[in-house]
Amino acid sequence: MERFDVVVVGGGPAGATAAHEMAKRGRRTLLLDKAGRVKPCGGAVPPQLLVDFDVPRSVLVAEIDCARVISPRGRNVDIPVGDGFVGMVDRGRFDEWLRARAVDFGAERRTGYFDRIERAADGSAVVVYREGGSRSGAEARVGARFVIGADGALSAVARQEIPGADRVKHVFAYHEIVEAPAEAVQAAYGKARCDVYYEGTYSPDFYAWVFPHGGVASVGTGTFQKGFDMRGAIAELRQRTGLADVKTLKREGAPIPLTPLRRWDNGRDVVVAGDAAGIVAPASGEGIFYAMTGGRRAAEAVELAIRTGSARALRSARRRFMWEHGQVFMVLNVMQSFWYRNDDRRERFVAICEDRDVQQLTFDGYMRKKLVRARPMSHLRIFLKNWAHLSGLASA
Repeated sequence: MERFDVVVVGGGPAGATAAHEMAKRGRRTLLLDKAGRVKPCGGAVPPQLLVDFDVPRSVLVAEIDCARVISPRGRNVDIPVGDGFVGMVDRGRFDEWLRARAVDFGAERRTGYFDRIERAADGSAVVVYREGGSRSGAEARVGARFVIGADGALSAVARQEIPGADRVKHVFAYHEIVEAPAEAVQAAYGKARCDVYYEGTYSPDFYAWVFPHGGVASVGTGTFQKGFDMRGAIAELRQRTGLADVKTLKREGAPIPLTPLRRWDNGRDVVVAGDAAGIVAPASGEGIFYAMTGGRRAAEAVELAIRTGSARALRSARRRFMWEHGQVFMVLNVMQSFWYRNDDRRERFVAICEDRDVQQLTFDGYMRKKLVRARPMSHLRIFLKNWAHLSGLASA
């Protein structure tokens, strides 16, 4: 039986990044991925991603210079990005670029449907998968010193190997990829602007969006509420934004986790990353940057485990990630829990977004991917304004 230093299950941003990191360290790496799977995603990436992961700007399909948030009463607040930009990627092409780079650095790539992990006589992992990427394919096996599970929100690797992975809270996302309208028929649509709708009509507890991707656009929504008519909501949103009559190219839906798992490894030879680890930012739903960061941390943890011979090193993946980004996740979770609860609070939330201090700190944090602590007076002003809205002293 073939043996690899590491088998990476899943070829999205987390898995492709992990495979790239392991391959460039000279480890024999297998990237196992189902063919043609792209999850619903707005496709936004911060400039910091291009820097941290050596991604060329040419991979972007659009650059956004403004974000517009829309309240339940129709209040529009335009938030200029400033000197930077928000990059937009087409997930199909972007993910493939990441997988191809991993192969260029020496990873072996196979199309396969992960089935299970078995144990060899010596206790080592045996990854069982179906060839061709479907459940009906012929069964195949490879040995692995370590396994990185990056197989999405309902990760089969995590559910088999990581305690508590079956109890993660998910928001369900749905979007439609449509042809971008011609200039002559544009209504509430901007080719260099991301629009976020905080309205119960389109999402009772999350948000809906219209994001431009060059020649196409993503129109989507997310919710925790079972039974909510997501397709109907998107049909209404398309009608409102002048996108009802443009051609629909694709419809996609998938669960998205919004809570990091309490544990990312099995204490033995498996560690998870990306959606499989639950690392999608609350409130914003941003996942690509965090997925790639999680994939890198998982690879670093595996490398440390190989070098030290200690499975305890796998714990460092979660520990390092949460040290870097855990505080941001905590703040965003509190924000979502309070402000997204009903339309009255969403109205007040959009009103707060009119404030220049809020806008500046929001984009400073987004661009740098960390909380900004260098402007204490701005933080104080934001606290006072939040308190005024919470107490009802400020009008929505």
